[in-house]
Amino acid sequence: MNVLISGGCKNGKSGFAQELAVKLAAGGKRYYVATMVPYDDEDRERIARHIADRAGLGFETVEIPRDIGSCLEKVGGNGTFLVDSITALLQNEMFSAGGEADPEAESRCIRDLGAIIEKAENAVFVSDYIYSDAFRYDDITEKYRASLAAIDRFLAKECDAVLELCAGNLIFHKGGPKV
Repeated sequence: MNVLISGGCKNGKSGFAQELAVKLAAGGKRYYVATMVPYDDEDRERIARHIADRAGLGFETVEIPRDIGSCLEKVGGNGTFLVDSITALLQNEMFSAGGEADPEAESRCIRDLGAIIEKAENAVFVSDYIYSDAFRYDDITEKYRASLAAIDRFLAKECDAVLELCAGNLIFHKGGPKV
């Protein structure tokens, strides 16, 4: 089963995703594919919280900030993969070359995430819902938001279930409470 979980920042997506991945794994191998690169103390604190939250849940952490498809080369496709987060992955891919936004980042992410969907027993993807406000940002930010929306649309199409966490409420957009 493949599941996309979206929602606002700090809405409990990661914790819910961890519980779901453990359930889907049914005692099998589970991998936490960590994509965040810490840039400040707040990022380091968030990472520390996530590590503490998944302690004892049996995850093997695989840190892959770019080239997400390489996780399959590192651990194979057997098991349940929790990719947290698509938002950070795209940021890393899009802005790894310095000040210029890499125009191929979106297609690379889609290709590699598609490989995970194809090869993994189960996959749970966490993404932030950041592209719906009415404010107009600079061109680079708008390109990032449009690319994240395109990746999320791809995942929504390919996944068996699409869930949104909003203010503590779980909303099913695809699939249902069986997740």
